[in-house]
Amino acid sequence: MLNDTRSGRITTPEFLQGLIDTLTQRGRAVLGMKQERGHDEDRDLEFLGEALLSRRGEASGVAIAQSLLAAFERADEPQRLKFLASLADRFGPDRRAIELAIADYQRKEGGDGTRLEALHAAAEPRRQELVRRLNLSPGGTASLVRMRAVLLSLLAKHPELQPVDDDFVHLFSSWFNRGFLVLRPIDWNTSASILEKIIRYEAVHAIQDWDDLRNRLEPPDRRCYAFFHPQLVDEPLIFVEVALTREIPGAIRPLLDKSRQAIEAHEATTAVFYSISNTQKGLGGVSFGNFLIKQVVQDLARELPNLKTFVTLSPVPGFAGWVRRELKNEASSAIDDDTRRVLDGLEGGGDIAPAKDAISALAAYYFLKAKLPSGKPVDPVARFHLGNGARLERLNFSGDPSAKGIKQSYGMMVNYLYDLDHIEANHEAFAEHGTVVASDKVKKALRAKLSSRDLVPAAPTTPQRKKPS
Repeated sequence: MLNDTRSGRITTPEFLQGLIDTLTQRGRAVLGMKQERGHDEDRDLEFLGEALLSRRGEASGVAIAQSLLAAFERADEPQRLKFLASLADRFGPDRRAIELAIADYQRKEGGDGTRLEALHAAAEPRRQELVRRLNLSPGGTASLVRMRAVLLSLLAKHPELQPVDDDFVHLFSSWFNRGFLVLRPIDWNTSASILEKIIRYEAVHAIQDWDDLRNRLEPPDRRCYAFFHPQLVDEPLIFVEVALTREIPGAIRPLLDKSRQAIEAHEATTAVFYSISNTQKGLGGVSFGNFLIKQVVQDLARELPNLKTFVTLSPVPGFAGWVRRELKNEASSAIDDDTRRVLDGLEGGGDIAPAKDAISALAAYYFLKAKLPSGKPVDPVARFHLGNGARLERLNFSGDPSAKGIKQSYGMMVNYLYDLDHIEANHEAFAEHGTVVASDKVKKALRAKLSSRDLVPAAPTTPQRKKPS
């Protein structure tokens, strides 16, 4: 522990942690709770939740919050499910309070601000306040992120928990907004604990060993950036790996090749975002990746004025699955008999090279024509980058010939271009109308049978250069 030599005061975070621990111990003493591990294992999680909501004292509240979170982490799956179900039911909105608030609001024609605020407060589920109080516990934010990861794992079989998840997303969106996030570069000199997490969390192109990691971080033509949160100090939330190159790449292997010849950063003209990994399952659906890309673009443009092109080399994780579903659909408008014959031969592990034209045409259809009911593209990576204002620039057949790449996309990878002149216009077109802005190269890959009126125009030209916000 370090001291301020001029005043003798403790200035490190340990001082604040000591205060919190003291408050917690006093709270336990007030409540007659022992600190030994395992003492609270039999305590009912719902009872602790009610106790936490009923307490006004900060010390006792912190103690109860800490006990509830610890008990939840030790609980088995049935116990966890029981507590999460109680959040949906027992800790939902108070119907009687809502009815009284509505009656009070309607008592005076048009109502007033005070009555409206009372109605709003009554309509808020009790679980939101419970989660806020749990967050006061030391390490509470990290514990709640883990709790939501458990919730997400149960959601498919228990859709009645959806309102609970909606409230988690609502609160996390505030707690993890851009104003709280800190962008930090990750390099070979970063602490080993963080580098180990980068290896573990890499979700796009697995890092094989420490030499592989070093190849991605140490050379002068490589960069890595991550967002951190003050409550999860050494826990990257999302990180992006960047290659500095002289041209737009069409394949991942040359970028990851340990024997490649590195170039100096000032020689590069292109920044390639080749891997973006979210690290916390409990923060799924809480979007901050768009801020990461735009912030990194700004930082790189400022550091290296020689960079003229900002582009991704992205996987297409849903493509092969979509193709297989279309193959089973005899009425598919995407696949004709010739294409069906070509693709049927691949299911037995056949050579993929002869299928290049068929796969490329289908990929263009997949991006430009295949839609969700919402009107947005079916591919999640496409929705992310197009929503950020990127343009679908190029389809790369055999961009990832690994077993994983073949399985998820027949080896197809794509480039999304972040053109600083058009980011805002592209974003607006996608957000407002679902427009997939694509280059002429991508549109030409569509089958001739598709009507040209269905194609999406390339990015509009704007006379004034705009920077991403």
